[in-house]
Amino acid sequence: MTSNLEDQLLALRQEAEAAVAFADTLERLEELRVNYLGKKGQLGALLRSMVEMSAEERPKIGAIANTVKEALQNSLDQQRAALESAQIQAQLEAETLDVTMPGIYRPQGRIHPLNGIIDQALDIFVGMGYTVAQGSEMETDYYNFEALNTPQDHPARDMQDTFYLPDGNLLRTHTSSVQIRYMEKEEPPFRIVAPGRVYRRDDVDATHSAVFHQIELLAVDEGLTFTDLKGTVKIFLQAMFGDLPIRFRASYFPFTEPSAEVDLQWNGRWLEVMGCGMVDPNVLKSVGYNPEIYSGFAAGFGVERFTMVLHQVDDIRRLYNSDLRFLRQF
Repeated sequence: MTSNLEDQLLALRQEAEAAVAFADTLERLEELRVNYLGKKGQLGALLRSMVEMSAEERPKIGAIANTVKEALQNSLDQQRAALESAQIQAQLEAETLDVTMPGIYRPQGRIHPLNGIIDQALDIFVGMGYTVAQGSEMETDYYNFEALNTPQDHPARDMQDTFYLPDGNLLRTHTSSVQIRYMEKEEPPFRIVAPGRVYRRDDVDATHSAVFHQIELLAVDEGLTFTDLKGTVKIFLQAMFGDLPIRFRASYFPFTEPSAEVDLQWNGRWLEVMGCGMVDPNVLKSVGYNPEIYSGFAAGFGVERFTMVLHQVDDIRRLYNSDLRFLRQF
């Protein structure tokens, strides 16, 4: 009985080791482990027949069985390590990039010239202590006109005819509406700069567009004067254009008094670049400020005008038609 069981154990070892050596997947290897070493495996079935042996025979067969089990377990571990290593190597080879091959060309994006001028201007104003404020492009008649000292019958409305919506709202004609909303919520002193898209009914040509961009600034505090306005405008224009001659011409805006147009001497001729003025007392009253205590100044300019001058663009429509031949220059 002992000799027969011993022969069976050795034969099982040879059979199992051969099967393990030919296993080519981890799944197949696990099947072999269960078949030979599992609770219901072949080795366990042979060992259960030891109950019929005598007490003297069991230790010898038990030692042989342990040797067979350890040999099979070692074979399984070695084959598993070899298969896992091969699997990792195959994955690495499949995922390896050939760095000698040329990459797929993806052109880099560029900042649009309009956005570039906006960023440049805002950097200057923020450096001067201004806070950026923004608002909705759809406005009410009150915030766009009436609160800015421009009632229904005011002739200045003809110059800022805009697009009206069925619900009575309109597309803002300037970012001054942002200033009104800001003043309603905040108390002086403050300094803000308001960039954004604005709309006016205008015939489109080389220098005009019904949709354009504007940047306006507003400062309100005790004791502000026209001298503060002139100094602020001068510092800003010199930062944008360089140290060039600047002049202020008397003008008219409903929401500022006194008002002025700002000219810059560019390429030997005077070029109008900005409008500005001291905030009209009626505007301060409309937001609840006491004009006897507070004063303020405001200024604004068209981003397209600055862009066309600084980049020598001959037609405003080039800024909107998304022609890559034009945009790649910036």
